[in-house]
Amino acid sequence: MDNILIVDDDKNILEVLKFSLEEEGYRIATTTGAHDALKRVENELFDLAVVDLKLSGKEDGIELMRDLRRIAPEMPVIILTAYGTIETAVEAMKQGAYGYLTKPFDRRELLLQIKNGLEKSSLSREVRRLKALVGERYGFENIIGKSKKMQEVLEQVSRAAETDSNVFIYGESGTGKELVAKSLHLLSTRKDKPFVAINCAAIPEALLEGELFGYNKGAFTGAVRDKRGFFVHAHGGTIFLDEISEMSGSMQVKLLRVLQEKQFYSLGGEKPTDVDVRILTATNKNLEDEVKRGEFREDLFYRIYVIPIRLPPLRERREDIPLLVDHFIKKFAKKVKKEIKGISTPALQKLLSYSWPGNVRELENTIEYAAAMTTRDVIVEDLILQSRTIQESKVNSLKEAKNQFEVNYISNLLLLTRGNVSKAAKLAGKYRSDFYDLLKKHDLNPSDFKRTKQGV
Repeated sequence: MDNILIVDDDKNILEVLKFSLEEEGYRIATTTGAHDALKRVENELFDLAVVDLKLSGKEDGIELMRDLRRIAPEMPVIILTAYGTIETAVEAMKQGAYGYLTKPFDRRELLLQIKNGLEKSSLSREVRRLKALVGERYGFENIIGKSKKMQEVLEQVSRAAETDSNVFIYGESGTGKELVAKSLHLLSTRKDKPFVAINCAAIPEALLEGELFGYNKGAFTGAVRDKRGFFVHAHGGTIFLDEISEMSGSMQVKLLRVLQEKQFYSLGGEKPTDVDVRILTATNKNLEDEVKRGEFREDLFYRIYVIPIRLPPLRERREDIPLLVDHFIKKFAKKVKKEIKGISTPALQKLLSYSWPGNVRELENTIEYAAAMTTRDVIVEDLILQSRTIQESKVNSLKEAKNQFEVNYISNLLLLTRGNVSKAAKLAGKYRSDFYDLLKKHDLNPSDFKRTKQGV
């Protein structure tokens, strides 16, 4: 049963909404004040909240909504108001409201917005389940992140896993393409069948056909026995072809046949082998450009490019760096058997300023080195990126430079205050509401900084 919180200082409205929604089978909690609403959300899981725009006291509904979303960022909030203007509607939606209704509200419209909002909440829970599942089975070094871009990736993965369509994963090296492929498999109906991953660039062209499709004894010199290929091993499950852009033209034709006819011939084989696999592919190249240059078949491109998922490079989600650092410190502290409490502020600042051409994999290696070499309980700046030049490869525009300065400045304040927004706003000389606007602008979550221990 879905759990809904209603916040309105009009007790008559509370009773009407409570009765109406309980009739629909929802579990309803009500309160007239912002302070009590925040305490309830801190202590209980709600799937959705309905909040009045005009509350008695200092906070209005939009400010309360922002505070609620800091505690439960995935909880949809519907704003309810008698003061219905286009301006307030736009402002509510800009601040993150899921929906907006004016009093007197239409019951059918309210129920429809609640139904749709709960579906969004359910999807968010599925994303959390994905992270827990992947973390349990494989670790989630490359899938950690609360940034907007990574949440969008997780939602795409969750939706794509419900289908049996081919998925094309693209992104720079080190962004976690294989981990996303494993996640797709684990969440699909094929999860109890094999997952087979092949790096097409790592197998010589002359051997790739035999590895993928197998061969019969005597098919070529050295074929002294029959061998089953990767496609047979993956039957019923999922096959992941990484770096598919490196596949030769002749192999592309053979793969196209598998996609079209669900069968293939092994080397030296006289009868086709039927196969049932889901095909996931990945590359760090722009495959559309490869098609234009004639390096990749257009018909195969459209066969594999059914559901595209782009993994953002680390430099596009710097706000996830503190989370990743915290995770890697815990991982490698255990590995090297040291009590490492965290990372110093200057060291984290250095990590935030670096461009990360090797993405999450490079960050992981950086923290592993620092954990192995530190003689203290805090990782300090001298152990970070010793041989790297901390500069961007291009001159940023003034707007980009200002935005990056704000991200670094706010991140430092949150590190110093351990995620305390009121203290951080005071240090910045900002009103709390204005500071929240900066947090929203840069997609920064104060709770991410509570777990990262500040050092000297």
